[in-house]
Amino acid sequence: MKKDDWKKAGIVLGIFLCLSGCATTGDVQVLDKDIQRLDLQLGQIQKEKESIKKEIEAIRTELTAFKKETETNHSSLQAENQKTKADLFLRLETLQSEMRTLSTGVEEYKQFLKTPSKEISRVKEDVEVRLRILEEKGKTVEEKNRSFDERNRFFEERNRFYDERLKGMEDRLKGLDAKLTSKLTEMEKAIPPKEPPAEPKAPSTTAGNLYKDAYETFQKGDLDGGRRKFEAFLKTYPNMELSDNAQFWIGETYFLKKDFEKAILEYEKVIVKYPEGDKVSSALLKQGLAFLELGDKTNARNLLKRVADRFPQTEQAEIAKKKLETIK
Repeated sequence: MKKDDWKKAGIVLGIFLCLSGCATTGDVQVLDKDIQRLDLQLGQIQKEKESIKKEIEAIRTELTAFKKETETNHSSLQAENQKTKADLFLRLETLQSEMRTLSTGVEEYKQFLKTPSKEISRVKEDVEVRLRILEEKGKTVEEKNRSFDERNRFFEERNRFYDERLKGMEDRLKGLDAKLTSKLTEMEKAIPPKEPPAEPKAPSTTAGNLYKDAYETFQKGDLDGGRRKFEAFLKTYPNMELSDNAQFWIGETYFLKKDFEKAILEYEKVIVKYPEGDKVSSALLKQGLAFLELGDKTNARNLLKRVADRFPQTEQAEIAKKKLETIK
């Protein structure tokens, strides 16, 4: 017999003992109502327990898939970096070889200074041509170096983004595990009478004015000014009902300026810091669109599918579905 069944049996036994002790009809009615209320609350807690378990399993599955995807992306980036380095080293060796050839040509030029003028002119022209070719190849190598450095910086930024995202998902999983443990502990104790939910606190006048000022600045097209004001708002009010909105609009300022890498990182803060907020679906959608702008169709497709699956009845899900149809 389960622990809940033992509790019910105990309650019924207590009622029986009360009745056998000449309880009044009024007492019996009160006890019946208490049993019905306790059964209802016990059923609600059992449903909530099952819901939390399912949510934990879903997040664990999502975390496993994300880790595999991150490992695949990391291996691909390492292979591409190795290929780029090998190409750069080959070009450097070619350049060094040509420099040695040029040095030999210079020595030959010195020897030909003692020959007739026509021969000297011919060698001089040949040396000048080879010098121009060498200079052009040197410029090409420098451009390759700059391109390699920029690609490395971009790869490092993406790796940091994956690490932060993974840490956020792990934190969410720990939070849900703690929530489940707490609920199970509560079920083992006596069920307290249900109290009406507390009224949500409205934002203070000062906080509301700061947020309104930041949003109006953003709406006027002053993206940098709006971002600074939203950041100042979050520094003072990091955990209130408007905080997730402020963080989302910071990401929007970068998206509108086409700085998609920074926009992705700022949207991720909405998902990690405010997982219960109403901006999570919008942040996931804009992350997918940002990856699409960067040409990363794989991550874009995965994020848009998450929006459609996790928030099926929202406007963001409709946008994600339409966008998925256009990705080949």
